[in-house]
Amino acid sequence: MSNNDKGGMITFGEFEKVDIRAGKVIDVQDFPRARKPSYRVKIDFGEEIGVKNSSLQAQTDYSIEEMLGRYVVCVVNFEPRNIAGFLSEVLVLGVPHEDGGLSLLEPGRVPVPPGSKVF
Repeated sequence: MSNNDKGGMITFGEFEKVDIRAGKVIDVQDFPRARKPSYRVKIDFGEEIGVKNSSLQAQTDYSIEEMLGRYVVCVVNFEPRNIAGFLSEVLVLGVPHEDGGLSLLEPGRVPVPPGSKVF
């Protein structure tokens, strides 16, 4: 039985392929075309990566005001996905609550330089 057959274990080399970065939300818009309550957000990842778009299913848990300026943790090297006609370029990471809500992952001490790599 390989490691991948035991609960989805991966090697450290495989993990290193996932580019996880901290970014700052600089724009938030309602996204009424999405199936679940969502926002369209722009996230600044600094000079190396720039500003990227994401669809974020956080509208029931975070207001626009709470999102604007928030630092978030994202996977920046997935292929972009078309979500209801909007190109989502990064995956914002979060953890579900027992009640179905969402807690976004964010750096514990901010500000951090946009684009900082998570390790």
